[in-house]
Amino acid sequence: MERARENIAGREQDGPAARHTKVETELELLVHGVGGTTPEKMLGDPRTVRITGDDTAAVFRRADHAEDAPAGHEPVQEAYVWCNLTSGDGTRALWLLLLPFMVVNLAHWMRPAARGGPRAVRLYGLLVRLTALTLTVLLVAAASEVALDLVAWQCAGVADCARRHSWLAFLSPAESGDAWWSLPGRRLALAALVPTALTLLLWYLSHRTWSAYESHQPMSRDPEPETDDSALAQPGFWYGRRLVARLRAAHTAAGLLTVAAAVAAPAARFDHRSGGPATLDVLSRLLAVALLGCAAAAVGVVCRRGRSENRLDQTLDRHLVRRLPLGALALLLLTVVYAGWSRPGWRSAGRLPGDAAFGSLMLAQGLLVVLLAAVAHDLHRRHPDPRAAMRGLGGPAVALLACALGGVMSGGLAQRVADWLDGTRALLDGPPVLLTWQASTIPPVLAALLALAALLARRTALLARAERDRVRREHPGEPEDPSRTRGIAHARAMAALTDRVPLAVAVLSAATLLLGAAALTCALVSGTSPEGAARRTDDVVRWAAEISQTFGSWLVGFGFLLIVTWGRRAYKDASARRTIGILWDVGTFWPRAAHPFAPPCYAERAVPDLTWRTATWTRRTGGRLVLSGHSQGSVLAAAAAWQLTPSVRRRVALLTYGSPLERLYGRWFPAHFGPHALVALHHDIACWRNLYRLTDPIGGPIRLPGDRGPDVDPEPLRDPLVYGRTPEHPLPAPILAHSDYQADPAFARERARLLDRLHADVPGQRPEAGQAM
Repeated sequence: MERARENIAGREQDGPAARHTKVETELELLVHGVGGTTPEKMLGDPRTVRITGDDTAAVFRRADHAEDAPAGHEPVQEAYVWCNLTSGDGTRALWLLLLPFMVVNLAHWMRPAARGGPRAVRLYGLLVRLTALTLTVLLVAAASEVALDLVAWQCAGVADCARRHSWLAFLSPAESGDAWWSLPGRRLALAALVPTALTLLLWYLSHRTWSAYESHQPMSRDPEPETDDSALAQPGFWYGRRLVARLRAAHTAAGLLTVAAAVAAPAARFDHRSGGPATLDVLSRLLAVALLGCAAAAVGVVCRRGRSENRLDQTLDRHLVRRLPLGALALLLLTVVYAGWSRPGWRSAGRLPGDAAFGSLMLAQGLLVVLLAAVAHDLHRRHPDPRAAMRGLGGPAVALLACALGGVMSGGLAQRVADWLDGTRALLDGPPVLLTWQASTIPPVLAALLALAALLARRTALLARAERDRVRREHPGEPEDPSRTRGIAHARAMAALTDRVPLAVAVLSAATLLLGAAALTCALVSGTSPEGAARRTDDVVRWAAEISQTFGSWLVGFGFLLIVTWGRRAYKDASARRTIGILWDVGTFWPRAAHPFAPPCYAERAVPDLTWRTATWTRRTGGRLVLSGHSQGSVLAAAAAWQLTPSVRRRVALLTYGSPLERLYGRWFPAHFGPHALVALHHDIACWRNLYRLTDPIGGPIRLPGDRGPDVDPEPLRDPLVYGRTPEHPLPAPILAHSDYQADPAFARERARLLDRLHADVPGQRPEAGQAM
């Protein structure tokens, strides 16, 4: 984008439409896909000009088209570049730590399509929001486990450990000579700064990204009558400011209360013993009541309401979003004062009560996921969709994987810090036993995935063999090139693996649920590690337990270190940051409806941008406009078309290529991109064509039911364009798969066809002199 501005030095960047010498009547608005690109590549010209937008997202044209419409029959082309929304500055590397939050937020939007039954729909959203709240508590609890338990309680309380880490000497009673900070409660109070800072950092990131995303209001329009077509057509769908602010307040309060509970619990347990100080005992009980009351208020905020989509809701619950976090912070400060009070005879020994806390969290998450699965099954049963992933259970499965991912990250952090503090594993008791059991389930899960990978590899090989015959039949009369045939068949077979993703997710989630339940049960019953629980069993069981525990611990640590290393590299390296941005391109399309600390939704900026540009250009010129989207850009283009008013929607054509609209979004998000919604979109816009290849692992046909399908989906494009060498292609044509759709001659033909079909329905041009686009 910087190069684009340099190429037009000396030109005025804003308002070039006022200099048009030829009135434009045809426009193609290009939207790129995942990974991003440059306007020069999108427009095929090294000289581009930014006509509207900023450094984050903008619309570009060729420099010569900025002053005059092109000659001939080619439409004016504009490129909407939005890649900086997901791969901008180095702080985006921090988003890797928010991965579980992003995944659980996706589960909210994976609700099965159910026309009617609003209570079940609201219950589904409520269960996902509660699951998301447990993930915030889990993250803060993991930070508290490291800072309070492993560092301040265990290591600082053991002289040999504190001696190995001299920076802990002032907290150690033995090393500091019972100094002021060496009392257990004061050590915990000081260590509480770490999880408190983490909670405040999450609040800050959520609030900061609000100003960059949610603050951009969509185009104001009158609410439309509520329909069952798709919620994406509602005026307030891409403006979640009020809900995010409410959830941000609740999750911030929950994080602060988690820290307060971790600080207060050891002190209260000491004060509740027989013969303890009566004043502190009463104070601890009053403090516990206050903490429970504030926690109930936070849960009530999460349960109270979901999204308001049928109108543009610009109000904020200012008293709530301020008082709830401040109240939790005040309780935390009172807890710190209470825990820091002098208690003669109090010494730190063993672990803090982490097993009970993490066990309760894991049990709550499991129950929520099971209830979510029951609600999702009921919704799917009412209106079955044969194409829906996992028969409507995709949302609960993804929510379960988010919980598992949060558990793995928490366990990995705790185990790696414990290993660092006590390399010999002889000085400290280490992290809670449950975290060790969770890590031990990873090798069996990997074994199940490896077995599934072997099965899919065999099926792919059989499919590739069958595809070779189809490739031969598609090129009759041409000399056969066996290696060429195998290459094309292999590309098609590999592309078909995308349709096996639901099976992989089903196997992974089922294994995670069963092994997670087993780990929780074994940890509560045995009270010791897998290796210790199997000490008196058969040699085979003992050997399996030792291997699973050791290997699982290393895998958890490796995974955590990999995330940290990748994040550090992305912070310094723009290319690595762009790779991470591809993950966010897919995962952060949806608004933050379940978790306010998830990475921000770029579509809350991109969709209004496209809507404004489309509506204002058609209103100014009355010309013909084609929304042209590749890959994820086709999803943005479709979402923008839904947001247009009905009158404008009927004057716009949609051209999608390499599109995951049905193959991924229609299957995983059936409530918003299912068959009913896509049929409604096809009915509302003027015309729609979708291009795809059999070698494309992402894009696919739209598959509208009935006789509407051929109107949108032509025959799949040939890939490669030619099988052998020809005078036009003297060298072997490459297999393009998901890229370079515009290089296919069919692209220009389909675009011209759309413009011709628009001609009869579009009113005559009505330019307004001096009005900028």
